[in-house]
Amino acid sequence: MLQLLREITQAINASTDLSETLDVVVRRTDDALHVDSCSLYLLDPDGTTLRLLASTGLHPDVFGAATLRVGEGLTGSAVSRNMPIYAADAQNDPLFVRVPGAKEMIYQSLLAIPLLSGGVRVGAMNVQTLVAREFNAHDIASLELIGDLAAGAIARAQLVENQQRRLDDLQTVAKLSEAMTSPLYLDEMLKLVTESITRAMGVPVCSVFLLNDDKDGLDAYAADRTTLNYHNMPVVPLAGSVIGSVAQSGKSRYVPNVLNERDFYNQQMAKQAGIVSMQAVPLSVRDDCIGVMCVYTNERRKFTPKEVALLNTMANQTAMTLENSRLATNAAVVREMHHRIKNNLQSVAMLMRLQLREADKLSTEEVLRVNIDRIHSIAAVHEVLSEKGFRLVDVKDVLQRIARTTQQMTNPNHPVAIRVSGMSIEMRSKAATSLVLIVNELVQNAIEHGFGQHQGGTINISLGRNAKEHIIQVIDDGQGLPDTKTFRPNLGLQIAETLCEEDLQGSLTFKRLAIGTEAMIRIPKN
Repeated sequence: MLQLLREITQAINASTDLSETLDVVVRRTDDALHVDSCSLYLLDPDGTTLRLLASTGLHPDVFGAATLRVGEGLTGSAVSRNMPIYAADAQNDPLFVRVPGAKEMIYQSLLAIPLLSGGVRVGAMNVQTLVAREFNAHDIASLELIGDLAAGAIARAQLVENQQRRLDDLQTVAKLSEAMTSPLYLDEMLKLVTESITRAMGVPVCSVFLLNDDKDGLDAYAADRTTLNYHNMPVVPLAGSVIGSVAQSGKSRYVPNVLNERDFYNQQMAKQAGIVSMQAVPLSVRDDCIGVMCVYTNERRKFTPKEVALLNTMANQTAMTLENSRLATNAAVVREMHHRIKNNLQSVAMLMRLQLREADKLSTEEVLRVNIDRIHSIAAVHEVLSEKGFRLVDVKDVLQRIARTTQQMTNPNHPVAIRVSGMSIEMRSKAATSLVLIVNELVQNAIEHGFGQHQGGTINISLGRNAKEHIIQVIDDGQGLPDTKTFRPNLGLQIAETLCEEDLQGSLTFKRLAIGTEAMIRIPKN
């Protein structure tokens, strides 16, 4: 046993990739405990959902898609109770919940433990056997020891991923001055800068203020926290303000608590955001100050000389980037605008061309309503692009926006609740647009055909991923699919299938549930 634990530790330490780490853990645990299946679940960002990501005995098709709520089943109960739970006859245990599609029927006994790292929940593990087995104290202690190793390895792998993202952000900032040949918008560039700096310095908010044309005030251009309404913030005067004093003097300034500083502009906003300490540095080009960069904290914090030096370096790089950006020709900006508009219009035209096939079967109102929904979906993607710049699009963010809009448009007498949960999935804009259109078609189809005009219900959109693919599930509790022998996809579903297969090289499948329908999209990772 000690030899196997040593091997598990060595194998885990040799891997920094999260997917590889999970696979190593379940395979080595199988060997160490002489079980027939070991499965590992990680906690979703919502803190209430456990997502199956690796297993030696369950069907791989459910990796990244199968979920349990904390407190659900033996495994979820182990997490909610923060203790091991086992059952020799798991199938007949009142806590047991079968994971759909996982082929668990063949297993008899199950032992589950929570995974904790530094006292914080990160997931759960379970082991199962084909023949009935009474797990003894040694079995439980062994799995808990492996679980501790696994939780630490998972936390380390996640930290490596986060550090890599932070390194990528720093490299992005360092290379901004090289990107001036690209037609980037000012807001896009500053959004990228502020997001990069918050991650690099471990602060919740970074903002950039630029000197206005009259040279008497500072306009707020960017902040990484969307709850701060910087776009509607009035001009900060140079005279009589903390930030203005930095611009006038060209010297950095530290404020321990902005709420105690009478010259801090817009204290009400700071109070609402919970801002405490601030470090401000000038944005200067050849001794000419063009603005101010600020970082803020939610607790009292004294920035070290090394942190201030790093912020000054980033500010100088940003100032040079802004100066170069202002020299970019208007023609470059116009070309980028035309490119995006053309892509949007081509997407709309393609969808309307497909709809021509059934034009004689639809009323004018139906045609307009369907196309309005599709245009809203495309617009949601480009709304995120306008905020995130040229970075990848967070599909979960886009779907949450569409869900709110669509839900408001459903019949108030028979409302349909649309919920988006699971893991964030980042994709390039073209792929994200196709995926969002597919999900929109599935949602609209469920509203129209799954519930009908006189029935409300719920649509759950769940996003997950495993080592090889992204998985999106759209599940409704409506009337369900008709007889599969006579079922023929309507135009909306045909469009969804075409987009999935041709644009994303993925697959779209449907499954009739006891109540409602499940549509599953699988997209291979690039």
